[in-house]
Amino acid sequence: MTKKFLIIRFSSIGDIIQCMGIIDGIKAKYPDSEIHWIARKDMSSFLAMDPRIDKIWGFDKSTGFKGLYKYAKELKKENFDFVYDAHSNIRSNILRLVIAPRFKRIFGIGPKFCMRSKDRLKRILLFKFRIDLFPMPFKGVESFRKPLSKFGINEFPSSNIDWYFPESNKNNVNSQIIDNCKDRICLIPSAAWEMKRWPIEYWKDLIKILDEYKFIVLGGPEDKFCEEIANIAPNRVINMAGKTNLLESCYIVSQSKFAISGDTGFLHAADKFLTPGIAIIGPSAFGYPTGKHIELMQSDLKCIPCSKDGSGKCKQKEYKKCLFDIKPKMLAEIVKKNIVK
Repeated sequence: MTKKFLIIRFSSIGDIIQCMGIIDGIKAKYPDSEIHWIARKDMSSFLAMDPRIDKIWGFDKSTGFKGLYKYAKELKKENFDFVYDAHSNIRSNILRLVIAPRFKRIFGIGPKFCMRSKDRLKRILLFKFRIDLFPMPFKGVESFRKPLSKFGINEFPSSNIDWYFPESNKNNVNSQIIDNCKDRICLIPSAAWEMKRWPIEYWKDLIKILDEYKFIVLGGPEDKFCEEIANIAPNRVINMAGKTNLLESCYIVSQSKFAISGDTGFLHAADKFLTPGIAIIGPSAFGYPTGKHIELMQSDLKCIPCSKDGSGKCKQKEYKKCLFDIKPKMLAEIVKKNIVK
């Protein structure tokens, strides 16, 4: 009998991409399972990359709790066998109360339920008192998989996925990139918080050092500094910041020969697509990649990690020392070792 799963993870890009790693285990345990996923509407498009997700529910947060409750009633009609709350916030709690209320679960009525804990006490101990109870380096993919042991899902074999990208997305990218993405290194200099960003001058220096290589720069429309980075060598660098949607950016990462990124969602995309690359990790605690094809660059400072996402304040006399200590030459050596010209 086909088992139906509901995964609740509304945002963000990086967390959703890491959470997608649970599908390997679900399909290994229940090959014929039907998988539904509810995400924030503006974040849901790239879930379509994975053809194993049968239905994507895009929640429009502008509809508020009234809209969410309406969604919850529709989801309840699906009669799920398993519900996984991978977000653990107010919105996901509302869905849980409607779809899998605890008083019913006590008596074995309704879907089986599990939830990913945010480990708030552990976070307080780490960031306030420097008491680290997390397994470090903290790998988000593994933290999303762990709660599924409650469903008897413990094995997550790697799967060769034929990732789906609509032809319209491919055509938009190809029309702006004259040659093939596979001939270029993808640079991802942006991050949600400025304190996680490798210095702009370092990106420019890296491009100058690697003067025989071609690059693509990814970013959002607000990342004006990407143009400054690209202008250091306009004959070798294409700036795609603000010119692609989420799915198109993922397509570029999947096609690039190498990716260099800070703690961003597209770092985890490179991890998922098996695109070799470098992860530049600064103050944040939870942005580590999982795959061995991503080489980790991180300073050896006692103050890190100092923030869950880079939104805090730097306590060093030298601002962002954890990132300034990672020099462009160090990254260039790794690139040359991995990409033979």
